[in-house]
Amino acid sequence: MSGTSLDGVDAALTSFSPTSACQVLETFSVPFNDELRKALLDLHQGGFNELERTALASNALARIYAEAVNGLLKKTSIASHQIEAIGCHGQTIRHRPELGFTLQIGNAALLAELTKITIVSDFRSRDVAANGQGAPLVPAFHQAVFAHPEINRVLVNIGGIANLSVLHPNKPIIGFDSGPGNMLLDAWAEKHTGKRFDENGRWALTGKVIDELLAQLLAHEFFKLAPPKSTGRDLFSLDWLESYLKTEYAPQDVQRTLLACTAQTIADAVNTHAPNTAEVYLCGGGAYNTALFECLQRLLSPANIALSDELGIKVDAVEAAAFAWLARQTLLKAPGNLPAVTGADGLRILGAIYAS
Repeated sequence: MSGTSLDGVDAALTSFSPTSACQVLETFSVPFNDELRKALLDLHQGGFNELERTALASNALARIYAEAVNGLLKKTSIASHQIEAIGCHGQTIRHRPELGFTLQIGNAALLAELTKITIVSDFRSRDVAANGQGAPLVPAFHQAVFAHPEINRVLVNIGGIANLSVLHPNKPIIGFDSGPGNMLLDAWAEKHTGKRFDENGRWALTGKVIDELLAQLLAHEFFKLAPPKSTGRDLFSLDWLESYLKTEYAPQDVQRTLLACTAQTIADAVNTHAPNTAEVYLCGGGAYNTALFECLQRLLSPANIALSDELGIKVDAVEAAAFAWLARQTLLKAPGNLPAVTGADGLRILGAIYAS
């Protein structure tokens, strides 16, 4: 999995059995180099020679995905022929379900050649073709792996975008994107500190919330939409943020306000769609941001806030494991989407298969 944070690739070696919906055996990560990261960021804006640049970036992604797979196999002493398949989401560079398309790149054919393993990819397109949002797809996995027969739980994945899965024992699952997760926090921190992210929210905590700016950000129409809904860099970009900024705003105050925006939109989503929730579990890179974690604790009290580690899958392995599960669904010719989550016309078998 490589997400909207554009920090790198997470690979998870998973196994499935009648007694285990998903067991993560080991993980391995490879960071993006600066050249690839810039190429992917530039593609979000379009521009000259876009088709060729997209194809070249897609090939580069396949190579770094293969590096992650090979690193994981070496780490575990597992041979490629022992792997049934690789589920590869690819890198989203456009997500416009309202226009009937979504685009994730990563040259799955090349990845199959490099690893000699069957690849399942392009998970979102079939759902979009069935009039769905194509995202989020992980709630089906969350339901299969994390649901409790008696306790109302919420899983919050804080990647570049934050998304929620409401797992109620007596009601249909609800899942949707709540808004920005790490994406704006990372972009603003990199612009002003030169670091790719604000570790533990330390820089944000040196600033104060700009109430006027926070109110403007929270007034965005996306936050008022009812699920199903999904979003990405197409909407919550640095350009969007900067359209609200004033010269007198200190950079650290803007960072603190962005932290508050992420926390508030997550909390509002939980309180609106899962009131009286007993347990909220965080996963994704943003779960490591202690300032954000503590802010969510305050906003969601008295619910118990914890990391997904407590449910058996580490924070940074959940999304990669989810696409292993989705790949398995594809190979079993079983549905991978939840129409109540994506808004699709019905259950669909997701993904394209590149056989080894």
